[in-house]
Amino acid sequence: MKLIGAAFGMAAICAAGLAAQTRPTDKAVDIEKPKIEIKDGKDITVDGCLMRNPGGGYMIANEKGVMKYALVTDQDLSGRIGQRVEAQGVATDRGEASVKIESAVGTSGVINNERIESTTKATRETKGDLGLHYLGVKTVKMVAESCK
Repeated sequence: MKLIGAAFGMAAICAAGLAAQTRPTDKAVDIEKPKIEIKDGKDITVDGCLMRNPGGGYMIANEKGVMKYALVTDQDLSGRIGQRVEAQGVATDRGEASVKIESAVGTSGVINNERIESTTKATRETKGDLGLHYLGVKTVKMVAESCK
């Protein structure tokens, strides 16, 4: 019985110590959409079905739904999902392309009534024969209302 009482006593002391510590409040995490830039790839035209990319954004797929290219664009193509499209742009899997990806994560909160903010940025650049199937989109036009 004394062992159980001692355990509860230690738990109460630990809980009081934790409560006395200053903890951030109003914590928010902002994740910016990564910025992808493609240079020196080969200009190509590709057609296929415009679909949502499971990893985010859009992709052009073949008739079976297998991705041909992940599209790199700021355009809102949501109205074209399910259509057969033709996209022109710069491909990363041809020529001596380079892909530069910039991402940022920001956090903010309040500690001791003082507002804090922090942003962490990361940049990664890859060059050469990448084998990555990205298409830096210049134009997208509908070929048919449906992919079938």
